[in-house]
Amino acid sequence: MDIKKIPVKIVGPGSQTAEDGGQGPTFIDMPSDMATYQDPQIPEPEAVQGLAGAKEAMRWLRGALAAYQPGADPQLANLGALDDENRELVNQILGEGEVSISYEGVVRARSQESVMAGIWRTLYLDQDDKVCYDLLEVADVPHTVRMPDGRDRPVDASAQEVPAELNNALAILVELQTHCEEFERSGTANTINLTLLPLSDTDLEFVDARLGRGPVDTLSRAYGKCQVSSTLTPNVWWVRYYNSMDVLILNTLEITDVPTVLCAAPEDLGDSAVRLDSILAPYWSDVA
Repeated sequence: MDIKKIPVKIVGPGSQTAEDGGQGPTFIDMPSDMATYQDPQIPEPEAVQGLAGAKEAMRWLRGALAAYQPGADPQLANLGALDDENRELVNQILGEGEVSISYEGVVRARSQESVMAGIWRTLYLDQDDKVCYDLLEVADVPHTVRMPDGRDRPVDASAQEVPAELNNALAILVELQTHCEEFERSGTANTINLTLLPLSDTDLEFVDARLGRGPVDTLSRAYGKCQVSSTLTPNVWWVRYYNSMDVLILNTLEITDVPTVLCAAPEDLGDSAVRLDSILAPYWSDVA
């Protein structure tokens, strides 16, 4: 029999056209809306010449970027003396970057990264959400992230009164206890990938309750988003990564001083200094 004469019938999804009553091919939605650097929008040069307060703030910022050393304390400036017009210009120059940080501990604070990595605006708030202090910071992370605030709960890996169905959660706590002891002893960071482990929602809730909720919550928006939350156990952070369709793709516990995903790298701070000079050059040549 001639192979060309063998009848072939295609079946299965996508084999029928819409006209035949079948459904057309379907496609998975592709990720979109990736955040990229964009120059901040600020007024025309002639409109800002008289704003001396903003100019001095930018002069300080250039010096702080030049002086900052990795691992050193943050460089801080209090902008509380600026009037609304000068403060608004500072905010326009800095823009709004990818990382937002909320601190709810012995004090309340909100930090926002600028479009230039390692440059932060931090506002301290009272109980009525009024601004008490208005800070400009240069650092890998805002000072509140490393603030000593009583995060001293040890890992509780005891098996007392733990239901049998939570044995997987208990094993996580035992491993976490070992990693915490190792970090205290040698400074060795570790990560526990919860995504690949056979953990139920009840398991995760149990681990969460044992560790407690710390004062630091962060959201980083770029290609998808990353949420980082401190726990009441020192040096233990819950880090969750989502894709651009808001689906959890990686769930981890990190044992470290501060998760790397939050920190501006030294080369990022150097790049921020170059970008700041480029932004300021048309406005204040004696600053840039």
